[in-house]
Amino acid sequence: MGKLAICPGSFDPITNGHLDIINRGAKVFEKVIVTVFNNQSKSPLFTVEERIHLLEESTKDMPNVTVDSSDHLLMDYAQEKKAHAVIRGLRAISDFEYEMQITSMNRKLNEDIETFFMMTNNQYSFLSSSMVKEVAKYNGNISGLVPKHVEEALKRKFNYK
Repeated sequence: MGKLAICPGSFDPITNGHLDIINRGAKVFEKVIVTVFNNQSKSPLFTVEERIHLLEESTKDMPNVTVDSSDHLLMDYAQEKKAHAVIRGLRAISDFEYEMQITSMNRKLNEDIETFFMMTNNQYSFLSSSMVKEVAKYNGNISGLVPKHVEEALKRKFNYK
């Protein structure tokens, strides 16, 4: 397919579900920019800089993937980067309804940038950053849900050994 795609999210923190979508997107597009957007309606656990570091470590073996951040509207950012597409992951029907609203607004803002939805791998269909943080907060087992370095970062945030 070629071309440049943006994979946006808050990634607080990145999960193996996110990595599944990023990796599969990197096989379809020539270049993927994973972009941390600072969602004002959320209270992040990790700073933008920490999330960028965790993403860079997680994607270091993906040569056509880079990591960035933005405080702009996704469509403005995508146009600035000369992107052709946006990659969004879907876990369930409930995700589709929410993503459809966002995509409709994005299409209104810039009809030249297409949105591609990718269904997550079934083994990650229940997984969200919020759920991972909740389990980690109580020192629950999150191995296999996030990369090892993310698991360690969560333990440090919650003061577990």
